[in-house]
Amino acid sequence: MLLHIVVYTEDMDRDKVLIFCDHLGRFYADRYGFPPVAGRLIGYLYVCEPAQQSINEIADTLLTSRSAINNAVKMLETQKLIHRSRPAGTRADLISLNPLGRDNMGFDPTEYLEMARLAREGLELIGSTSPERRQALEIVISLNDFMAERLPRLYEEWNAVHQKSRVAKRSKGK
Repeated sequence: MLLHIVVYTEDMDRDKVLIFCDHLGRFYADRYGFPPVAGRLIGYLYVCEPAQQSINEIADTLLTSRSAINNAVKMLETQKLIHRSRPAGTRADLISLNPLGRDNMGFDPTEYLEMARLAREGLELIGSTSPERRQALEIVISLNDFMAERLPRLYEEWNAVHQKSRVAKRSKGK
């Protein structure tokens, strides 16, 4: 059996961790409609040590039920925001944040492509009605085509800046 010990630094007492997790829980609930426990889980995974935690450890720290954490894990897995793994010889899954990637950081253009496709379908449906009637759908198409085109390039640009920053931080640390 693998034993994990949750460690907080001097600056991270349990109350501060819970407050931070509550803040993220509210943010994700307000912004994305996530259940608050899902946002709290994300917050905890940002700051916990070790970076991989069992559902029991998470539930104990966040003062919530295992079933609430398990439901949040299932939901966040579908969003590709977290990763579940099970080390060989263990019976408990370990939960961690998913590495930052285009799909789980809002850079996935597929939703914009789909919205533009649906708006085009709407334009076909209304045919050659007045320009005023067509305007809303044309704006939706224009914006979503623009976003789908720009997001992959924007992600590449951000990634280059991020990598350069990481290299600079490493060279300063030596």
